[in-house]
Formats: sequence, structure tokens, C-alpha cells
Amino acid sequence: MHRYKILIEYVGTNFIGWQVQKKGNSIQGLIQKKFSKILKERITVTGSGRTDSGVHAIEQSAHFDCEQEIKDYKNFLKSVNFFLNKNLISILSIKKTKQIFHARFSAKIRCYLYIIYNRDSPTSLNQNRGWYLRKRLNLNLMKKGAKKLTGTHDYSTFRSSSCGSKSPVRTIINFKIIRNKDKIKIKIKSRSFLQQQVRSMVGCLKYLAEGKWDLKYFEKVFKLKKRSLCAPPAPACGLFLEKVIY
Repeated sequence: MHRYKILIEYVGTNFIGWQVQKKGNSIQGLIQKKFSKILKERITVTGSGRTDSGVHAIEQSAHFDCEQEIKDYKNFLKSVNFFLNKNLISILSIKKTKQIFHARFSAKIRCYLYIIYNRDSPTSLNQNRGWYLRKRLNLNLMKKGAKKLTGTHDYSTFRSSSCGSKSPVRTIINFKIIRNKDKIKIKIKSRSFLQQQVRSMVGCLKYLAEGKWDLKYFEKVFKLKKRSLCAPPAPACGLFLEKVIY
């Protein structure tokens, strides 16, 4: 049996998310279907983690096993991308790896990017690729809020009620916010995240930045660990899985 690591780029707008589910089109399901057709055997693709419906990936990482050895990587990529590109999915690279490698469990750091377009006019070129907000956001307050969220904490406030993780404790290694003209980039790094954690944190930072909350109340919401106090999560369209580090 041969194991291969692949890097995947996709637009998640028209999918129910990464993971195969009983109903709806998933990114994992479509890739498995096309791989199985080309390799003429049943293929299961394991991703580094699940991305929700509408979430995009700049570089999702995954692995799969197959009985036959893939020797011509260039031709394989050409074949699979011919079928996948019409659905806005691209396999960026493929390489053989050891059986010990696991796309999910071997990951050391997951890097997420959230994009906000903060301007008077909605974006046309980047529709469904970011969160459009008209009201001017206070970047300094956002940065102060992000600093409070960095480190090892109980993130129950930002955890979806359907999250299956055993512990709400996570460690955010880096939380960076950059504004370039009307575009705000929020970059967050951690080994793992709770379900909807990133979008929930961004939603709370938005409340802080537009003056609905002050920093004291923001910190209180975080420390009380009650999901009911969380601001509405930021929409999925602005979230990108940027990179997975092994």
C-alpha cells in the first residue's frame, strides 16, 4: 500500500463543508470520487481537519492510500484537476510519504486567515471571499482583544454547541491583525481549534471594534465561558484554512 500527501485549494461556497455527510456535496466526497475513478480503486481521503460549509482553503492538507504506485505526478494532477477545477477545487501538489504520516494527527500547527472588507461599498471582485462591513472598525481595540485571546485558555465562550471535542482548552500561538487600506487580515495559529472557534472570536472582536462592547466587557464574556454570551459568529465566507505545518 502506498501513501500520498496532497495539498488542496478550494472555494467552499457551494459545499456543505470538507467532510462527507449523508446529504449534500462535500469537498472530501468529490475528491474521493474523482480519485477512485482515475486510480480504479476505492480511495478514502483524510484531511487535516474539517472546514465548515462556506469556508475556503488556500492550502488544505490531506493524505490517501492506494494499492498502485503513482509514478507520473504531473499527469495525475492534470487528470484530477480536469475534473475538479469546474467545482473550484485544485490539487496543488502530491508526494509520496511514509505510512506513519497522518494529515490530521501529525499536524503541529494550523494557520487560519479571516478577511474583512471594511469600506463604504461592497466588494464585487471578492464576493463570498470575505466579510463586508461598512462601519469603520477600531483596529487598535481589535488588537487589544486579540492579545487577551492569545495563549492557553478555556475557550468555551467560542465553542459551538455541537462541538465534539473533549476539552475546551486550546493554545493560540499567534493572533495577528493587519489592515491594508480597506482590507483587514486576521491570522490565527494553533495546533487545533474548537468548532466555530475562529469565527466566534472574530464575531466578538467585531463587537469590540465597532463599539458595541468595551474591552472590559469583552474580557468578561471570555472569562465567563458561556456560549450564550458570545456575539454572532462571523460568516463562513471570510474564513480560509491558510496552511498546515507538520
